[in-house]
Amino acid sequence: MGVKLRETESPSEMGKIIVSGGKPLNGEVEISPSKNGILPVIAASLLAEGPTSIPVIPNLTDVDTICEVISSLGVKVNRQPPGLAISGGQVNSVEPPYELVRKMRASILVMGPLLARQGRAVISLPGGCAIGSRPIDLHLKGLAAMGARITLGAGKIEARAPTLRGSRIYLDFPSVGATENLMMAASLAQGITYIENAALEPEIVNLADFINDMGGRVEGAGTNVIRITGVRELHGVVRSVIPDRIEAGTYMVAAAATGGSITLKNVRPEHLQSIIFKLRETGTEIQEEGEGSLRVTGSSSLQPVHLKTMPYPGFPTDMQPQFVALLSRAGGTSIVIETIFENRYLHVNELVRMGARIKTEGRTAIVDGVPALTGTRVRATDLRAGAALVIAALSATGDTEISGSEHVDRGYENLVDKLIGLGAAIKREP
Repeated sequence: MGVKLRETESPSEMGKIIVSGGKPLNGEVEISPSKNGILPVIAASLLAEGPTSIPVIPNLTDVDTICEVISSLGVKVNRQPPGLAISGGQVNSVEPPYELVRKMRASILVMGPLLARQGRAVISLPGGCAIGSRPIDLHLKGLAAMGARITLGAGKIEARAPTLRGSRIYLDFPSVGATENLMMAASLAQGITYIENAALEPEIVNLADFINDMGGRVEGAGTNVIRITGVRELHGVVRSVIPDRIEAGTYMVAAAATGGSITLKNVRPEHLQSIIFKLRETGTEIQEEGEGSLRVTGSSSLQPVHLKTMPYPGFPTDMQPQFVALLSRAGGTSIVIETIFENRYLHVNELVRMGARIKTEGRTAIVDGVPALTGTRVRATDLRAGAALVIAALSATGDTEISGSEHVDRGYENLVDKLIGLGAAIKREP
């Protein structure tokens, strides 16, 4: 079927990341294509009658998983480094295997395309990071509004709709996944669909551009009302994916935490404004250096900040753990409020093991900065918590052993190699 896992850092070889802290990061780092951008694009390839090509993809385990998911549906997937080719037009199953879906919540994104193309989709309740409940009711309500009959039982969701029809859909919350799933389903529905209170994320615009290149008619992506006029069929396309703004933000915070100075290549500063604003509040210097390039220079005296995670263009929840790691060494008290996920402070106990002074009360974290963190053994519980622990370890005194590195590899391409290129003392151990 043409799908294979990455040739380096395969899951069987994953285990620990060992960091010797105290070395400022310096140099240049190239930001990879967006994880959260490419997953819905690969799912959307199911809508096409012909082949689709993505010239450059990030080597991530989540990308491996979504490729295996669509391959299990009969689509031929050919990894041609650095890109990906997808046959399209050959869907012969409507139910991806549970063992794949349970690995990653984004697997639910194949439901909209399957329903639109095949009239039926059966999806096991998806898995993913244990950072709180992420209900999929908004996906299902939207599909039902377009005429799908939804049944749930035995841990599965089944949707049937011989014909999807355009509808006006209001999302109670601007869910990225629901907006993407409904946008894909509506692209082949009869008539016009309006998604109100839609997510505004750059990844939504990226998907809309992809669908439009395939012959779709999506308008208003990036605003809170998206208008999709259904078409009879979509064709294959060759299209790249936007840079990963969360990966970029993570390296920016790492530079700030270590007091280093790095240049990020292949970034879109307009996607990073909330991160840039908060980093500048800490005393970090950030300058644009030509198109697609940012210079980040850490301060010798980090300042505390107050921040609240919000849907885009607010501060991203996917950057909250990394910022908590940074603020654990700021000179004063910071207040962090997490409004998106109710269980996204799993990294706090691990940071406390390193000497951080953090108290959580419900969705609020109170961070009293300390002069230094101390290396020890910690465990990554999810993707962004793992990134936070790497940042803490880079700025700590002594050695830190981070287990659970498989979480980090879901969303950061060649993290260890990129950090070594910036002067970090970091390595993997099985």
